[in-house]
Amino acid sequence: MFTKLPRWVEYGAFTLAFIAGIVNAVGLLGFEHQAISHLSGSVTLFGIKLMSDGSAALLLFSIIISFMLGSALSGFLLNGGSLKLGRHYDTLLFIEGLLLLASAYLLYSSFVYGIVLASAACGLQNALATNYSGAVVRTTHLTGIFTDLGLMMGRALKGDAVDGRKFMVFLLITLGFLCGGVIGFMLFELFSVATLVVPAVMCFILSITYRLYRLRNTV
Repeated sequence: MFTKLPRWVEYGAFTLAFIAGIVNAVGLLGFEHQAISHLSGSVTLFGIKLMSDGSAALLLFSIIISFMLGSALSGFLLNGGSLKLGRHYDTLLFIEGLLLLASAYLLYSSFVYGIVLASAACGLQNALATNYSGAVVRTTHLTGIFTDLGLMMGRALKGDAVDGRKFMVFLLITLGFLCGGVIGFMLFELFSVATLVVPAVMCFILSITYRLYRLRNTV
């Protein structure tokens, strides 16, 4: 149950969604105006571009594959799908930060395929899934979150009990993603694609914070 989650999970979920919101804003506002924190639209657009623009289709294919490879890295380093202290979250967050830094550098140098590394970072982060109360919590897109929120609202209308903390976690993820989009837009106006340095630094801070927390609570 969500009531068993440690309190830091809520802060982490908000922060990760905030990071994803910034990254996605840069993708949408950047060279190719391409969403990179989720793939539904990218796959549809890939199908369209296959019939009209080979170079754009290749880029979209690269984005899709890199997202999957980022997820694969998380799957390789993590055991199981449930949240547990001591797993390699800090390592993965540090790698995510490196990917975002490299992406910022390449995009700033006008190498459009730098967006592939940002997509890999999002895939890596999205695979940091926690499975509780029948819900898989993702932090780089909101489709599943809104679906679960709708289900919870429907059950509440029937008079069924609602897990208040679960509802709050989902709201925090939604708010984090929205705030990330707002801040991402503001930063992009000032720094263009170099905005990706900000979520990269946030990943490093999260990685170090989690490592210190883990060490303190496993002594």
